[in-house]
Amino acid sequence: MKLHTLFVCTSCSAVLSHEEADERAEGNQLLLKLLEVQKNNSTYSTLNIQSVGCLWSCVSKYSCAVSFVCPQKYTYHFVDLTQENITDLLQFSQLYQESEDGYVLPGKLPGTLRSHLLVRILPTPEAIVSNTLY
Repeated sequence: MKLHTLFVCTSCSAVLSHEEADERAEGNQLLLKLLEVQKNNSTYSTLNIQSVGCLWSCVSKYSCAVSFVCPQKYTYHFVDLTQENITDLLQFSQLYQESEDGYVLPGKLPGTLRSHLLVRILPTPEAIVSNTLY
């Protein structure tokens, strides 16, 4: 079974500077709410949700960013998220995990996620993945 991870930037904030980011940052609040919903719904138990200090989206004007990552699958990077996007993110996680290569048709993106998708990155070739620490 492949490890599907949702990285949530905990320093993302539309109102706090990167240096001031703390538990009040919108990214951190998004992470806490995602973990709470996951804890109360076993449907999402196979998704590994992890915090990451910075996904560098704020340097290009976007705040509150997450990335869906899995070896040999497309990577999806969503930005400008709020707690209102949590259900859509978790629904997307199901589509992502069920897809063989991680590709989810744009028309299948739940709710408003299409407008929050910044980039979809091609899967890493298998030869490269076998030499990394996954």
